[in-house]
Amino acid sequence: MWVKRREIEKLSADIRRIIDGQSPDLRDNLEGRLSILKNDIHSLAGCLNEQAGNLLREKSAMADTLTDISHQLKTPLTAMMVMAELLENATPEKAAEFILNLKQCLARTGWLVNALLKMAKLESGSVVFSPGEITAGELFEVALQPLQILFDIKSQRVVWAGGENGAARGAGLLCDRHWTAEALTNILKNASEHSPEGGVITVDAGANPLCRWISVTDGGRGIPYGEMMGLFQRFKGAQGTGVGLPLALAILRGQHGDIEVDGGGGGKGATFTLKFFLH
Repeated sequence: MWVKRREIEKLSADIRRIIDGQSPDLRDNLEGRLSILKNDIHSLAGCLNEQAGNLLREKSAMADTLTDISHQLKTPLTAMMVMAELLENATPEKAAEFILNLKQCLARTGWLVNALLKMAKLESGSVVFSPGEITAGELFEVALQPLQILFDIKSQRVVWAGGENGAARGAGLLCDRHWTAEALTNILKNASEHSPEGGVITVDAGANPLCRWISVTDGGRGIPYGEMMGLFQRFKGAQGTGVGLPLALAILRGQHGDIEVDGGGGGKGATFTLKFFLH
C-alpha cells in the first residue's frame, strides 16, 4: 500500500504536537493500515496524557502531605526548643514541669513518625497480611499495652460489654494479629482523647452472618455531624495528630474489612466498629 508523503508529514507533525503536550485528534474512519496506525497513536497519546495527569495530581498530593507533616512536626519541635532554653534558669518545680512536657512532646513526635512510616508501607503495597484466629480478648491485650500509661494518667477505665468473663472477650476474630492490634491501638487512643478524665471506654465483640467484629465506645458526648466526613482524612482530626484513624482504616481495608462509625450523641459516646467480612 502506497502512502502519500503529505499524509506522513501531517502524521509526523501531529506526533510532534503530542510530544509538546497538545491533544490533536488523529482518528479517522477510513480503512487501511495508516488509519489503524493513526487510531493506535491517538489511543497511546490518550493513555500518556492520563498518566501525566495522574502524576501531576500525585505530585500535588505529595506536596500537600509534606506540608502537613512539616506543620505537625514543627509544633512540638518548637515547643521543645523553647522549653529546653527555659530549663537553664528554671526553678526545680518548673524544671520538673518542663521535663514532663518535653517527654510528652517527644512521645507525640515519635508516634507521628512511626504512624507515617506504617502508612507509607500500607500505601506502597509492601505489607503482606497474615490472617489467623485470635480472640477479641487476646487482641485487646496486645493493643492496650502501649496505652496503659495514658489510661492511668487520665484515670480512665476500659471495660468489656457483659463483664470481663463475658462472651464478647472470647469472641473469635480472623485477622492479622500484629497489624490489627496496631489498628485497635489507634481506635483506643482516639477513644481516650475524646473521653473525660475518669471516663469509661467500653469494648465489645461478636459475629454475625456477614462479619466478625470488635467495637470501641468512648465516654464522650459523641461526634458532631459536621465532623463525621473528615474522620478518616489525614491531619484533619479535631484532636491528636489526625493520623491514627486513617492508619486504622487502611489496615482494615487491607484485610478486606472496614470501620463503621456510630457518632453517638444524646449522652452516648461514639462507637467505632472494626469489621472483618467473611469470605
